[in-house]
Amino acid sequence: MSAASRISHAFQNAPVLSLSENSRYVLFSDCHRGIGTANDNFLKNQHLYFAALQYYLKHGYTYIELGDGDELWENRSLTQIKLIHNNAFWLLSQFYEKNRLYMIYGNHDMVKKYSRFACSHCATYLCSTCVERDLFPGITFHAGIILENHFNGKNIYLTHGHQADFLNCVLWKTARFLVRYVWKPLEQIGFLDPTSAAKNNTKKHKVENHLTSWAKENDCILITGHTHRPMTGSPDSPYFNTGSCVHPRCITCIEIKGFCLTLVKWSVAVTPSQSLFVSRDELTEPVSVCDFIL
Repeated sequence: MSAASRISHAFQNAPVLSLSENSRYVLFSDCHRGIGTANDNFLKNQHLYFAALQYYLKHGYTYIELGDGDELWENRSLTQIKLIHNNAFWLLSQFYEKNRLYMIYGNHDMVKKYSRFACSHCATYLCSTCVERDLFPGITFHAGIILENHFNGKNIYLTHGHQADFLNCVLWKTARFLVRYVWKPLEQIGFLDPTSAAKNNTKKHKVENHLTSWAKENDCILITGHTHRPMTGSPDSPYFNTGSCVHPRCITCIEIKGFCLTLVKWSVAVTPSQSLFVSRDELTEPVSVCDFIL
């Protein structure tokens, strides 16, 4: 099966959500929530993520996670991840309770596609007082989601993006073995995983080219994660990327408000009086879906 076929397959039987002038969606990807060790790349940005989620919860956004939310290649236990980052899961549960949360699985949390795993591991979590509370009871993790636009005909397709990466899609169990037993210990002494599209620029470009070509051929806007490189598309290249939550100095996401898409960065900034605060910065001007009509 070709990369294009694998990407198309992600949208077979995909849930369809409405895209209208009243829509408010925020798209995050590649949080890679871990277990609080030196390999937990999310740990340094947990406060930025918590502040961002508070903002989006308050302002009526629907949260959509485009995969690799939890690092289940380096770590075997989702229970430990939920315990370490229970404040983040508490906020995510608030979105779910309000029917404003949708989850897509990626290659690093591929096991979530199995309903038995989701039922056993994602229904509850232990809060800060060690009381078991509802997390995502009855949730389904999707391969892809479609935002259907009834007004100007240009739909937005959401998936993780690993489908364009043969090793991390078709041979994901082999890739998981290599990450868990080879690259995880080597990462601790400074080596980068050459099989990762996020850490190998040649592979990153190849994946991005596959995703861009698919978006053009299918006459849609495609938004993914996987490569960790934030991108804003154009009518000539209708491919966007949310970036990730594991950058050393910030987290990035894409906001969809009405028919406009905006790439946003959350980071720690300093006031003139030398006080630290969490800053929300728009990295691009809002891009209208209407601009993609040829």
